[in-house]
Order: sequence, then C-alpha cells, then structure tokens
Amino acid sequence: MGQLLKKLQDEMKTAMKSGDKERLSVIRMLISEIKKVQIDKKKELSDDEIIQVLQRYAKQRKESIKQYREAGREDLAQKEEAELKVVQEFLPQPLSEEEIEKIVEQTIAETGASSMKDMGRVMKSVMEKVKGRADGSIVSSIVKKKLS
Repeated sequence: MGQLLKKLQDEMKTAMKSGDKERLSVIRMLISEIKKVQIDKKKELSDDEIIQVLQRYAKQRKESIKQYREAGREDLAQKEEAELKVVQEFLPQPLSEEEIEKIVEQTIAETGASSMKDMGRVMKSVMEKVKGRADGSIVSSIVKKKLS
C-alpha cells in the first residue's frame, strides 16, 4: 500500500476520534475515489497515481467554487473551499512561479531550445520535473515567455 493511502487512512481514524465530521467526510470521499480507480485499474495505485486522483478531485472543487460564486451561492462555495483545503493537505506543495521559472530556464539550457518550435519538447520535460506541483497553464505561459 502506498504511503499516501496509509496517511489518508490514519487521518480518517484521527478525524473519527476527534469528531471532525467535515474533515472525516472529505477524507472518506478521497479514499473512495482512490479505491474506485484501483478497482477500475485492477491494481493498487502508487503514490504518484494517488496524487493524480487527488489533483482531479481538487480541480473539481475549484471548478465548483467558481460556478457557485458566479451563481451567487457563497454558502456552497465556502463548503467547497473547506473541502479543497483538506485535499490540499495531502498534495505536494505547489511550486512558486520563481521556482517554475528556474526549472524552465534549466530545461531550455539542457534541451538547447531556441524558439517556439521547441515548445513541445520543453513543456514535456518541464512537466515531468514538476509533476503534480505546478499547473500546466502557468508552465506553458512561462515557457512561451522564455522562448519568444
């Protein structure tokens, strides 16, 4: 079993003991999402695969928050934000833009990229290095800026 799944299960027990119903509910949902994917793939997931499941779940929360705010439902948006906060505890800390910029510059130097036609190659390499810790759209805009 991956360390991350074990950590989630330990946190679930802690939330049960402390009576933190909201936290317990979110963690149970995350474990259920992970188990669903494990059943679909017919194998235990690695921590990297679990992180992908958690990121998908976090992305759904962010989209819901945006939609609720547009619809003027602040109460529901706040509930989603509370859920998102719990999910983010289990995700790797995101990189700052400065950190991403350094990785992009390093990758451009390593690949010898010199123009926009090299963007695909640079993006692929950078995304492998920042796996799960940076949003693709942010990386893309930094790569474009550096290559143009």
